[in-house]
Amino acid sequence: MADTMQLEAAAYTALGTPREKVSLPHATFDGTVNVPVMQQAVKAMLANQRQGTAFTKTRGLVIGGNQKPWKQKGTGRARQGSTRAPNWPGGGTVFGPHGDRNYSQAVPRQVRQLARRSAFNARARENAVLVIDRFAYEAPKTSQLHQLLARLGVAHQNALILTDGVKPNVYLSGRNLPKVRVMPYSDASTYDLLWSDVVLVEASAIGQVLSPVTEKAVEKVKVKKTAAPKTPKARHAAETAKKETAKKAVKAAAKKKAPAKKAAAKPAAKKAPAKKAAAPKKKGK
Repeated sequence: MADTMQLEAAAYTALGTPREKVSLPHATFDGTVNVPVMQQAVKAMLANQRQGTAFTKTRGLVIGGNQKPWKQKGTGRARQGSTRAPNWPGGGTVFGPHGDRNYSQAVPRQVRQLARRSAFNARARENAVLVIDRFAYEAPKTSQLHQLLARLGVAHQNALILTDGVKPNVYLSGRNLPKVRVMPYSDASTYDLLWSDVVLVEASAIGQVLSPVTEKAVEKVKVKKTAAPKTPKARHAAETAKKETAKKAVKAAAKKKAPAKKAAAKPAAKKAPAKKAAAPKKKGK
């Protein structure tokens, strides 16, 4: 699990033009992937986000139950002192939560660092770490960042963009994209790295200096929209709509066939009186 290797990553310009591969710094990308440590760090992070505000009422907090439901003796029933006792419907809860539970977990600093380094190495081994020479956005532009992801072929994947320091224009450009997270390189956690399918790192954030490249205007790339997964309610609504359309089609076909049957029955009704009229002539003979 902890073998040492020199990892490389593909490099691109801010417009998506390929460049020569870049060697990743050995201090972070040393090939170490420790799965148990990553699991511990992610579990602790998710646990620390729990508020523990669940609260249940005891019999003293439930409204009502001040009067004894019936007298102590003579009714033949068990003695009861309040309708808000735990054995009554609508009564209080005995051992429920009271909003004072703490779910936080402490993880040592060295363990957190190892987990973060392991997550970086896991993405680098999958060739999912891409280096961008420079994010120099003069103004927030969502389409510019979306076109970069489209040219890299990761527009429909969870993309984590790590910048060299705080860059508000880049953050605002990716804020409206549902599958994009933008943050400084130093703020990326183990959970963020494992959430992402591809990581875009600014070259200066990992100590690489890439000379600027003169680029021509690049044509826009059309990105096909992917259908969002349907919720159970949406699936049920779609199924009911299909059934209704099928019923309507059957009714419409039945209505079309009905006039043809009536038209065929009318000539038979006209022929019947002709036979009856011929019968009296035979009796007269």
